[in-house]
Amino acid sequence: MSDEDSTYDLLVIGGGINGTGIAADAAGRGLKVMLCEMNDLGSATSSSSSKLIHGGLRYLEHYEFRLVKEALAEREVLLKKAPHIIWPLRFLLPHQPHLRPAWVIKAGLFLYDHLATRTTLGASESVDFGANSPLHSDMRHGFEYSDGWVDDARLVVLNAVAARDAGACIQTRTRCISAKRNADHWIITLQNTFNLELQIVTAKALINATGPWVTELFSNDVIQLAPSTDSASKKIRLVKGSHIIVPRIHDGPEAFILQNKDERIIFVIPYEDKYSLIGTTDVEYEGDPSKVSISKAEIDYLITVTNEYFKTPISANDITWSYSGVRPLLDDDESDSAQAVSRDYSFEIDTTGDGAPLLCVFGGKITTYRKLAEAAVNTLSDFLNATGPAWTEEAHLPGGDFKDHISLSNEVQRQYPWLPDKLRTRYMRTYGTLVYTFLHNTTSLEDLGECFGANLYAAEVDYLTHYEWALSTEDVLWRRTKLGLSLNDKEANRLSEYLKVQLSHKES
Repeated sequence: MSDEDSTYDLLVIGGGINGTGIAADAAGRGLKVMLCEMNDLGSATSSSSSKLIHGGLRYLEHYEFRLVKEALAEREVLLKKAPHIIWPLRFLLPHQPHLRPAWVIKAGLFLYDHLATRTTLGASESVDFGANSPLHSDMRHGFEYSDGWVDDARLVVLNAVAARDAGACIQTRTRCISAKRNADHWIITLQNTFNLELQIVTAKALINATGPWVTELFSNDVIQLAPSTDSASKKIRLVKGSHIIVPRIHDGPEAFILQNKDERIIFVIPYEDKYSLIGTTDVEYEGDPSKVSISKAEIDYLITVTNEYFKTPISANDITWSYSGVRPLLDDDESDSAQAVSRDYSFEIDTTGDGAPLLCVFGGKITTYRKLAEAAVNTLSDFLNATGPAWTEEAHLPGGDFKDHISLSNEVQRQYPWLPDKLRTRYMRTYGTLVYTFLHNTTSLEDLGECFGANLYAAEVDYLTHYEWALSTEDVLWRRTKLGLSLNDKEANRLSEYLKVQLSHKES
């Protein structure tokens, strides 16, 4: 790599939703950008969410009106930006008078409907539950409101694709092992986590968007500042959120939001047609964020709350899959409980001695990632020349440039009539118009190559390895798709063998 090629305007450490969002925003403004991620894109917090684009109804109880207003406005933006992976979802909230009075819920929903302009989603309303309700018979009344569903891991990947399409260099399985400020630039040493090869690059500005690891980069001397510098003075509070997935416990398209006596809420969300996604917990966490897992206490908690509401009982034996993530929340030193800690975001910028800027990202939620990214690049614009105007609000994410789902479905069916309906639907909800990339010149299922199971064909896997940085079965089955719920061990092992061959070809 030449010296010219190894010099960037901006280097972003961290390939979660904030890092990839910032990289896309910055590259689209004409900056030369590199992003490094030590694992796979979205492999930590960003793929362990409740899969919702929402304003945060319960945040109103903590008077976070600015955050809720911004998040509600962003719902509308994101629904238009990525209609293939984000779509409207109605929520049913059974009323429990002893937990929250009806007037409190009505007041909250009124604010939820009116804090920001709502053009896509329907208004809230009161509802009655009849004999066919999946809820226990003593739950007769409730409320209904709108939010949005998102494939969180694909949202991360598509932002990385957008960044690459705008000229950014995206390097996964690449760890930042050293970053030293040298007057007006940073000297950064990167290491490939597969072959341990080192790479040295320089950047005019550095962004630490590593989520749960944001302060660890300083304590481990990865980012090295002058001894007198009070780096990363903000504190984060690690809060574990866990989810379980069980066979579908209700037939309707709506999600449920369940109140509990500890003032927390639990979502029960239709998931991948056959399942219900139940979560989340809020548990203080200490330790390595990469080793987080659900505890028996969390499982019992989610099961107990769900069974208090639904006629169909669930037990630990019903759990098909579970996942946990660590949310790096801003520590306000005031909130006694994990659920009360703000989900807002904040920046800290360091330019000691008029040196090259370092920007650290603290907190945040997936719904407001675009605003966070825009604000981060705006913050650095004074330090970087030729930064173009903000652009992401009106731009589709890759694959989202279609009129509506019906029109896209009809067009894909017209061009590829041999595609089974279920497979066509999955392709559209995963890739949108990007599906044409690997369906091009195919005339039959046989043209898609080997089938590994659950309608996962080699053509799709090849696309994911060549264009979306997928390297392992986990990348393919749990982040780029959710087919890990459907493939058995033998099929997954065959996929692993295929990926090893693909990787060897890329390296040769």
